[in-house]
Amino acid sequence: MNDRCGWCGTEEIYVDYHDTEWGVPEYDSRALWEKLILDGFQAGLSWITILKKRDAFRDAFEGFDPNIIAGWGDTDVERLLQNTGIVRHRGKIEATIGNARAWQKIEQREGFDTFLWKYFDGKPLQNDFRSLSDVPGFTPLSTQISKDLKKEGFKFCGPTIVYAFAQACGLINDHLVTCPRHDEVKKLAR
Repeated sequence: MNDRCGWCGTEEIYVDYHDTEWGVPEYDSRALWEKLILDGFQAGLSWITILKKRDAFRDAFEGFDPNIIAGWGDTDVERLLQNTGIVRHRGKIEATIGNARAWQKIEQREGFDTFLWKYFDGKPLQNDFRSLSDVPGFTPLSTQISKDLKKEGFKFCGPTIVYAFAQACGLINDHLVTCPRHDEVKKLAR
């Protein structure tokens, strides 16, 4: 694929992620939560680091089932801190457990998917950026979503993390207009 977004480089795992996942609208509550958690783990690291460890994360976190993780405690934190396959950061691990509990409350009340998609009126925001330098790191909307998630009890969900998450989950289509995936992803919106 010529002219794909330049951020993905040429490494096969990254190119595949760009070409098949990034920007595809996600409507599943659990999958949205998984991606938000992984973006939180990415803070201070490169996304390719997380992408390479994603399978190990999925194993360590029981397939990112928030209903299982919500019941975890100190023993589980210590177990995860010994797992060399994941990012071993106590704060991020503890936040994941708390975020699972916060997810449960939102999921029961309205659905985590509904909670997130309402910020976008149920359809992806379609940007038309021509250059990576045009793409913001965060926006007033990602700042608001971040504040609202924190009010719900979430951690590691600042405005920059939320914006990257929204891009990855197709809440926002930030494929450059020169990238063939821009129009392909646009057609996937409900």
